[in-house]
Amino acid sequence: MTTNNLNIREFLDQDQKKDLLRLLTAGSVDDGKSTLIGRLMFDSKMLYEDQLSALENDSKRMGHAGEDIDYALLLDGLKAEREQGITIDVAYRYFSTAKRKFIIADTPGHEQYTRNMITGGSTANLAIILIDATKGVITQTKRHTFLASLLGIQHVVLAVNKMDLVDFNQKVFDDICADYKKFVTQLDIPDVNFIPLSALKGDNVVDISEKMPWYHGKSMLDFLESVHVSSDRNYDDFRFPVQYVLRPDRDFRGFSGRIASGIVRPGDKVMALPSRKISKVKTIPTYNGNLDKAFPPQAITLELEDEIDISRGEMLVTPDNLPRMERHFEAMLVWMDEEAMDTSTQFFLKQNTNTTRARIDMLRYKVDVNTLDKSEVEYLELNEIGRAVFTTAKTLFFDPYKKNKNTGAFILIHPVTNNTVAVGMIIDKMSSDELPSRITDTEKEKIDSGIGLISGSEYQKRYNQKGETIWITGLHGSGKNLLAFSLEKRLFQLGATIVLLDGSTIRSGLSRELDFSPTDRAEHLRRVAHIAKLLNDQGIIAICSFISPSDNIRRQCAKVIGEERFHLVHMDASMDYCKNNKPKLYQLAEEGELRHMPGVDEKFEEPENVVLTLNPDNIDEEINTIIDYLAQAKIYPVK
Repeated sequence: MTTNNLNIREFLDQDQKKDLLRLLTAGSVDDGKSTLIGRLMFDSKMLYEDQLSALENDSKRMGHAGEDIDYALLLDGLKAEREQGITIDVAYRYFSTAKRKFIIADTPGHEQYTRNMITGGSTANLAIILIDATKGVITQTKRHTFLASLLGIQHVVLAVNKMDLVDFNQKVFDDICADYKKFVTQLDIPDVNFIPLSALKGDNVVDISEKMPWYHGKSMLDFLESVHVSSDRNYDDFRFPVQYVLRPDRDFRGFSGRIASGIVRPGDKVMALPSRKISKVKTIPTYNGNLDKAFPPQAITLELEDEIDISRGEMLVTPDNLPRMERHFEAMLVWMDEEAMDTSTQFFLKQNTNTTRARIDMLRYKVDVNTLDKSEVEYLELNEIGRAVFTTAKTLFFDPYKKNKNTGAFILIHPVTNNTVAVGMIIDKMSSDELPSRITDTEKEKIDSGIGLISGSEYQKRYNQKGETIWITGLHGSGKNLLAFSLEKRLFQLGATIVLLDGSTIRSGLSRELDFSPTDRAEHLRRVAHIAKLLNDQGIIAICSFISPSDNIRRQCAKVIGEERFHLVHMDASMDYCKNNKPKLYQLAEEGELRHMPGVDEKFEEPENVVLTLNPDNIDEEINTIIDYLAQAKIYPVK
């Protein structure tokens, strides 16, 4: 192997061993975020010749730095960003020095792009918050600091930029630092540092500037190279969410995934959740041989000594150090969807490799990210942040977000659009007896009075229909049942929610003890009317097929159901048609074998106030007539 090859290999090995620092920049519009990152990359000699040439040309054509190079153009890649001189989307850049590798997320300053900052900061170890020295601490500064705290970022650098515009005045810098310290003490950020600089001129960016002899700290690059972040990872609590069960052959069964936290070694005792079965780690196999230990954020495969049934979404932990195992918890929530939150929606909640249904039991408050004030609201809108109580369909295995980012974070997915609508940071579990009651005093009064908690308009919105009754009357053999069952099928195919009630079904159960005398028939139909009313109250269309020969009884049924919800349809068939359709039934009635037969020994009163009078000769056409009527009356569909 040649000397050149050896040098390349040594360089690659050395580069592979470098520590990685993920950081984000935040600040108000035109505070110089993109310029700072561009300057870091330029002064650290991390630009290729073609990049530098393009940067110089772009600076002349569309730059905002006068005769100087506009370093912001290295980051502002979108056309709209270059035209306006602002950052809109998150821009990621990678560069490295002799000491460390860096991934920088340049995040937007506008409040309307809060969700973009959350995205960029979700994996960051450090945040650089820029302040314009001519403006001092402003609302956006506080908002970005709060978001950094919310994301659990342990290290914050307040970069007081544009010191050249205030003649590198120490008092201006000291006043800004004092003002910022008053605010940041309210938040949980353990490491806060202050650096004065001029990103455009390069002062204190890579090298210490001679123009600020009163500053005795490190330059920005020196600080980024030396800040200690490895201890920020949780190496104490072993958490291994299983992503995939690996079975390359019948002799090997391994569990693959990314270590969320903790360290694991062969021989360690582990517990599988939720089964709580215990085994030991046999090996940590890799392509290049077995590992002696593994740690976050490594993606590994674990082989256990025992055959334990473990699937995707389950978790391996140490038996003496368990995570929270709960279905109820509180979390801070950042709403990221264009559509406002609907707390009645059953979302999908994805946490690590685990996905389950979840509901929002309560929204405790919304946080004003500019002032930290809290207010009670019923829902969150785009970019808003609040504290909510959740219940999941199955048990989650998690730690509080402040203790373990990887197991304490989750996303909410809308079940219909499949959009990621929110990100959440778990505060802690809640026992079921701590859960807030979702029932108000007014609702309790309704319950005591037997009134449902779901309004008619809510049913209409859900089903796209009104809960009303189609009451079909007509003689035996008139074809009313054929019409009713065919109508039920057609409405079902169209997507309506319906229930069919007919005489034989009700008499075989609910009215089993009743005969066909006028008194018992009236009781039978009264029961049917009450069933129809209950169905209508719950937004369901009821189709009732009954002879109901008395006009007086039909009016009584309408009163029970509600006259505005009662739609009377008459299947008007001649007696000859009915006898031909049910010859044996009418023969028995005419011979006296059957009593109380409408049209034979009992009168069938022609119905009044009918909405439709139909003929049995063409059922398909008559069904279309009813469907048209339902649409015109806005019963189904409502809209």
